[in-house]
Amino acid sequence: MSVRARTAIGAGADPLTDPVPALLRDGSLVVEGQLVGATNTTLLCRLVEPGEGVAAEATMRCVYKPIMGERPLWDFPVGTLGLREVAAYLVSEAAGWHVVPPTILRDGPYGPGMCQEWVEHDGTQLADVLSPEQVPVNWMQVLDAVDEVGNPVVLAHADDSGLRTMALFDVVVNNADRKGGHVLVDRSGGVFGVDHGVCFHPEPKLRTVLWGWVDSSLTAAERGTLLTLHARLDGQLGSSLAGLLAPEEIEATKTRLAELLRRDRFPSPDPGRVAIPWPPF
Repeated sequence: MSVRARTAIGAGADPLTDPVPALLRDGSLVVEGQLVGATNTTLLCRLVEPGEGVAAEATMRCVYKPIMGERPLWDFPVGTLGLREVAAYLVSEAAGWHVVPPTILRDGPYGPGMCQEWVEHDGTQLADVLSPEQVPVNWMQVLDAVDEVGNPVVLAHADDSGLRTMALFDVVVNNADRKGGHVLVDRSGGVFGVDHGVCFHPEPKLRTVLWGWVDSSLTAAERGTLLTLHARLDGQLGSSLAGLLAPEEIEATKTRLAELLRRDRFPSPDPGRVAIPWPPF
């Protein structure tokens, strides 16, 4: 299917200061297909230079989620999931974590929506459900369970520095849906998280498969990053998020940061809430 985008929202950003690729902002979207396993309308697109025909060779692929394709949720305001994905990217960049691919709001063939640089997953699994004897020696066990026929299985993930950064990021943004399939490793070994539409709720919502660092002390570098992030929420980052999140959601993010710094360690699951998303993959 070849449907051309209308004018991009936010086109023409300064290429020297903006980490978002110019083609992601200004390129014409050509829809290639739909990711049918996604809850909301999620389209795989290629981007071509403005003014080129639809047959032009693709120079970048992206995921486009039009706001009109978002499925309503009982606990998140309608039409805000794409805004939250952009907010997650801004927080990741402000912290220097770079765990979210470049993500913007822009116009597209089905109206405004979230547009995110495609990550070509190299097939590496950093989290999985395995039989006990299959768990690698350097992995962290999260949960013991049984499969559909009663055999023992283990939910576990790698003891990986990039994954630890993602786990800390998830605490800050209050990610309610960190599934194993939302963790991607690119061909250069970079670790990225995707699908951040259900983040930043003012109430505790953290659901993740990355519980391996429960009660682990923060490192000096992690504390420094959290302090910087807290300060930036009172500056440009806070101003940018104000166009994407409700005031109480930004304030709740500050509160989570302050609590992390006060406790100086990763949190434990709340026994009164479901702590792992379903399905976990």
